[in-house]
Amino acid sequence: MGVVLAFVMPVIALSPPEMIIPRKVLSVKLIAVFVGVVGLGILPVGFLFNALISQ
Repeated sequence: MGVVLAFVMPVIALSPPEMIIPRKVLSVKLIAVFVGVVGLGILPVGFLFNALISQ
């Protein structure tokens, strides 16, 4: 279930509209930081969810 969660979350959080909308107010570098932080945050959530479910 954690794998599914880790695949579904980026579809919403890292979709192209999510990158286009803030481009009007943020620089490309800040958007790249956002993508990195969100991407790296989603991985532990998937692992944690798998750990909690499997016990």
